[in-house]
Amino acid sequence: MKVLVLGGGFAGVETAIKLRKYGYDVTLISERDYMFIYPISIWIPVSKISFEDTKLNLFELQKKHGFNLLIEKITKIDNNNQQIITDKATHKYDYLFIALGMSKVKVKGMENTHSICGKPDEATVIKNKLNQLVEKRTGSITVGFGGNPNDPTATTLRGGPAFELLFNISHFIKNKGLRNNFNITFFAPMAEPGKRMGTKALQKMGGFFERYHVQTHFGKKIKEFTKDAIIFADDSQLKSDLTLYISGGDGLPIIKETSLPQNETGFVKINELCRVENEDNIYVVGDAAAIINHPWAAKQGHIAEVMADVSTYNFHNMIIASGKRKSYWEKLHIICVMDSGDGAALVMRTSKKEIMIPLPIVGHWLKKGWGWYYKQSKMKRMFRIPGM
Repeated sequence: MKVLVLGGGFAGVETAIKLRKYGYDVTLISERDYMFIYPISIWIPVSKISFEDTKLNLFELQKKHGFNLLIEKITKIDNNNQQIITDKATHKYDYLFIALGMSKVKVKGMENTHSICGKPDEATVIKNKLNQLVEKRTGSITVGFGGNPNDPTATTLRGGPAFELLFNISHFIKNKGLRNNFNITFFAPMAEPGKRMGTKALQKMGGFFERYHVQTHFGKKIKEFTKDAIIFADDSQLKSDLTLYISGGDGLPIIKETSLPQNETGFVKINELCRVENEDNIYVVGDAAAIINHPWAAKQGHIAEVMADVSTYNFHNMIIASGKRKSYWEKLHIICVMDSGDGAALVMRTSKKEIMIPLPIVGHWLKKGWGWYYKQSKMKRMFRIPGM
């Protein structure tokens, strides 16, 4: 039985690890030889950690967990013929787990921006650009995020990392003694950015903007990014020497080209078992999947790992002819430690409740501790707590 996992991120790595725990021979295909830990990459631009600190070597993970590993670029998913075509070979499969993430909504002039949620090396580019402005001792910095107007689920926003980067940059510049020399503005096309975190969190965000001396610019659709400004639909402009923008998510072209069932934006339709609709041998986990019937939900790393756990559990019980099944719908929730450089806030939301608890000073170290714990536990150097 040939089992393939596509993607070397949170979803793909956890899926391969869980399949090995169930005793299956599984091959992970990734175009990079490392897993990038995006939640802690916010500290690369402000020089608190290095690029290497955010990486987990896939070959080392392979040795620890026993899955097979191929570093190849996937060029086609041929689900009709049960094969994956890469830049190096064609791989047949009996069962497939797709964990390839998502693409980004294109906005005119987006090449003039940089994203903390883009390719991993973008974090280093942001660091260098920020340091150049610090050397000049003055400038205007804008940080924002957008959505996908065609996405019926609205689950593809990446607001958390934008807020974290924003506050960390403000704290970083303050420590340089230059805070009064810089204009820092948070922008978003929606009227209430951050609303997905919950009403309580949204109400408290104003306090964070005030504390970190951040101006805001909400509710205007983005028309274009230029080298030194953001132009909005009404042709008003926001000057910017450094524009950091997280675009809304979109389905990957490589998935849109398949015959897999998809929603309006190219995310694959799955059932509560994480299995693709009308397919018995394909599962989709993480950002590539369409999350339906949960209008407050969001795509996060821990949700990707929840889906990895659910999909492999259901796959295994199908193989052994057990009637046991799990639903990822029951495990959906939002949780994050929103770091600000000198503290954090714990944000939690479920279908029944929402919480936002400020954690001055200690919150920052809690998130730093999580980053260390995640790497150590993933490498089997310490006990792994489910959901962490």
